[in-house]
Amino acid sequence: MNELSPIRTDDAVEAPPRRRGRGLVWLLVLLALAGLGYWAYRTYLPDGFRKPETQQAGAGRRGGGRRGAGGEGPQAVGVATVQKGDMPVVLSGLGTVTPLATVTIRSQVSGYLTQIGFREGQTVKAGDFLAQIDVRPYEALLAQYQGQLLRDQALLQNARLDLARYQTLNRQDSISKQNVDTQAATVKQYEGIVASDQAQIDQQKLNISYGRITAPVEGRVGLRQIDQGNYVTAASTGIVVVTQLHPISVLFTLPETVLLRVMERLRAGATLPVRVFDRSDTTEIARGNLDTVDNQIDVTTGTVKLRALFPNKDDRLFPNQFVNARLDVDTVRDAALVPAAAVLRGTPGTYVYLLTGEDKVAVRPIEIGESDGVRTVVTKGLAVGDRVVVDGTDRLKDGASVRVTGGRPETAAGPEAAKPMEGEGAAAQPKPETPRPEGERPHRRRQSQNP
Repeated sequence: MNELSPIRTDDAVEAPPRRRGRGLVWLLVLLALAGLGYWAYRTYLPDGFRKPETQQAGAGRRGGGRRGAGGEGPQAVGVATVQKGDMPVVLSGLGTVTPLATVTIRSQVSGYLTQIGFREGQTVKAGDFLAQIDVRPYEALLAQYQGQLLRDQALLQNARLDLARYQTLNRQDSISKQNVDTQAATVKQYEGIVASDQAQIDQQKLNISYGRITAPVEGRVGLRQIDQGNYVTAASTGIVVVTQLHPISVLFTLPETVLLRVMERLRAGATLPVRVFDRSDTTEIARGNLDTVDNQIDVTTGTVKLRALFPNKDDRLFPNQFVNARLDVDTVRDAALVPAAAVLRGTPGTYVYLLTGEDKVAVRPIEIGESDGVRTVVTKGLAVGDRVVVDGTDRLKDGASVRVTGGRPETAAGPEAAKPMEGEGAAAQPKPETPRPEGERPHRRRQSQNP
């Protein structure tokens, strides 16, 4: 085929430009249709199909106007009434259960432990038998010293007889005065030997009595520290520990700032009750009375130690147990009491939000007294019957409008913040627009666009 053929030349040269031109035309047509469709949507679509969008826009405008006019409405708060009552003055401190007597039983003589007379954990009384040490060596020494005593007593008796004879001869001028004085000295020497022998006898008798070990105090014995058959060294080998549990004491500390108040009550002859609670400070363990106060203040901590006594008949207090002690010092009578949650501290000092008759709150500075963590005594600034805010104080200010609720204040966060509060009713809700007939709206829209 000829390369210069018209058919071959038209196909190779003219076809590609035609395809490119057709694609561009279709693109322009699609863009025109899209623009026409958007114009028709904005111009002729009835309001009923666009209700959600218009409602959201209207609600946004109305909500913005309401916030700009006066905020989110009255703040929901919880209130409480100031009441008259008695407030006990309670001082709290950390304490440790301390027995009045803790005795480590040790032998006063050395020897083999031949007998154990107690059971571990047993309660014993003063004088009860606990252990026995082998005392046979001390009994042998006792017999030896008793024999020496008899011999020395005989020598002393003979020396006294000789002294009597010398004194008779001296009166008859048959012997010199020197012989009489020498014999008198010999008598004194034997008297000293006899006294020494008697002391050794008494020492051995005491050692024999030490061989029988008894409880020095009433209490509870602990675990045995040595077994029967072992050799016990005097004053160094422990046998068992006896701890007095009835009564038992609690040592606790209080700040030095309250010491004067406690001492005044004690000097007045008052009996101050003390309650102890467990480590978590939730369960009461026992009740007792304050016994004494230490004679000096710890300069490193600024606290003073106090001791309280407890009968401990049920053995609920155990030595070295950690407890929380509460000392009832006094009681404030007929005081104005408010919940502790109502008392705030800030720039005005100590204050509360007082509810006025117009459902508004006012900042009321007050002076407070004692508090037990739940209630607080108000000494100045409030009267019995006043109502104060206890819940919802975080967003309040002086003169703010409030709405009293029966429980906790309402809170809203995130999407819930846009919801109207209860009681606002339909006034807070945007009214939905009534859909108009299809033909009316487009006609009016066209008139507004083409006056």
